Amino acid sequence: MMQGTRAIVTGHSRGLGAAVAEELLERGIAVLGVARSGNPELAARHGDSLAEVALDLTDSGALVAWLAGGALDAWAADAGRLLLVNNAGTLQPMGALPLQGVEAVARAVTVNVAAPLLLAAAFARAGADVGGRARERRVLHVSSGAARKPYAGWSVYCATKAALDHHARAVQADATPGLRICALAPGVIDTGMQGEIRASTVERFPLRDRFAEMQASGGLIAPAECAMHLVDFLLDDDFGREATADLRDLMR
Repeated sequence: MMQGTRAIVTGHSRGLGAAVAEELLERGIAVLGVARSGNPELAARHGDSLAEVALDLTDSGALVAWLAGGALDAWAADAGRLLLVNNAGTLQPMGALPLQGVEAVARAVTVNVAAPLLLAAAFARAGADVGGRARERRVLHVSSGAARKPYAGWSVYCATKAALDHHARAVQADATPGLRICALAPGVIDTGMQGEIRASTVERFPLRDRFAEMQASGGLIAPAECAMHLVDFLLDDDFGREATADLRDLMR
């Protein structure tokens, strides 16, 4: 018997990912969290509604092996609708090109691009057909304004987020039955990533002081508020009409 909606959220152990997982669970949607570590507080509040997989998304081999093992297919098997929130990502390395370590670049490309694309492909297959019809699947890539505007010191971050935007555009062009996708820029959120920005140097990120002033003046969005609007958008009938979107426009 087919059940209701189920969601996969990467990076659910902290920050925006934790807030999105919480928001989905509060709405009665079962969540599979994928991260290096679990979220004990979330698990204590929601019990069996939260399943967790310990995976380091910098390790493509481990992710491929997990996907090949059939756990995703089994988890998705009896869901009526499936959601994927590709949230996990890294801002590092920051700095101009000569300051970027090659290992850090490799990690960023793996987490920010390879992992979301691998998960999206496996997710699309896992829920492709139920009783001869296409099951509804929705993929939300957490993108960034940096995907659409260049920032000095963020060339890797900008490029990897732009890759998600263009992936969403191309997948939308495929017009796969039952599959919707959008790369969503969520705005400037008060998470650990903003802490990384404030802890950096002007040499590494010339706009550091601007972001520090934004935090000092209360200009950052709380993760819970962002998650509420993000999930509203993810569940809306218009989701996927546009391949890219900015949550700040939707909140106006």
